[in-house]
Amino acid sequence: MRAIVQSQSSICSRCLRHLTRADSYSSQWLHLSYPKYASTAAAATTPAPPIHQTIFSAPPLTRYPPTQPPSHRPPEFRKSQLHRQYTSLLRSAPLILLFQHNNVKATELMAIRRELAVALQKLDQDDPSSSKPSSGIKLQIVQSRIFSAALRVVEYWNPPTSQPPISHSQDPSTQSSAPRIPNTTPSPDDPALTHALSRQARDAVISKKYTHPLSPLLSGPLALLTFPTVSPAHLKTALSILSPRAPGFPAPLRRTNPGYHDPVTQAGLQKLLLLGARIEGRVFDTEGVRWVGGIEGGLEGIRGQLVGMLQGFGAGLTGALEGASRNLYLTVEGRRIMLEDEGKGEGEEKEGSGG
Repeated sequence: MRAIVQSQSSICSRCLRHLTRADSYSSQWLHLSYPKYASTAAAATTPAPPIHQTIFSAPPLTRYPPTQPPSHRPPEFRKSQLHRQYTSLLRSAPLILLFQHNNVKATELMAIRRELAVALQKLDQDDPSSSKPSSGIKLQIVQSRIFSAALRVVEYWNPPTSQPPISHSQDPSTQSSAPRIPNTTPSPDDPALTHALSRQARDAVISKKYTHPLSPLLSGPLALLTFPTVSPAHLKTALSILSPRAPGFPAPLRRTNPGYHDPVTQAGLQKLLLLGARIEGRVFDTEGVRWVGGIEGGLEGIRGQLVGMLQGFGAGLTGALEGASRNLYLTVEGRRIMLEDEGKGEGEEKEGSGG
């Protein structure tokens, strides 16, 4: 009994503060075990919360992961994943060739990819100074309808860059501001959702179904050849393999590339038909594609031609200005000489009449 009394008397004020911060169970235990100090603990005051906690309420928790926001279609479907893949491809690839394939077999497609990779690697070896974009050039089969939908989103959907300011409720007990806070309402109708699969994007491009210039080509079996950069040299090599046409884009000779003339490869190439291209956001037909591939020297050649045109224009302008000033000088000088001759003639006549 004496030990219990000593343990009760040894409780200091610091221990009492710890006890007052305990939960309800600890409070009940304190009332039952230490009735002597229960009144003292009840009289202790709790410090007031900070002023910002009494004015602004904490925002609600996120109800969906940021990498998988609500969309018009369920994101776990294969169509949704293909739509995301095609959208990213259209935004990252500046040069895309469109081919129609007529039931190309897996072995034929594998042979075509092999010959295309061999030709592009040979081009990189012949030109060590190039950036070697052949590693990013890929030939793939796509779903035409999903690719058409992704193309409309990329071309016609421009989401707003800035969101309206968020107004929070002033009363912490009022949750009226929760539906207006982004990332809190897992509904596709939320206007804050502006990704490619959102309902906002779908409603914005649904009326643009047949307005894009590539829409007539996006039907039937479709294959894409994507380039990471615009390289006329690599484009010319790819066209020589996939869609050869003499004299600008001749096919490889049997002596230099016997695998290209393999029956399996030739059977697959006969099923490929070049439809057009999308280069830097612009649509080109087959002749436009071959014109880009026929640019000598690639981008450096284009820069050289542009510099030559500017220099020629500058030289012509300088010559025109110099010619005008020269003609003016000759005219003024001729007029001066003529006036001097007339003045001399009048002086001689006066001297003769005076003599």
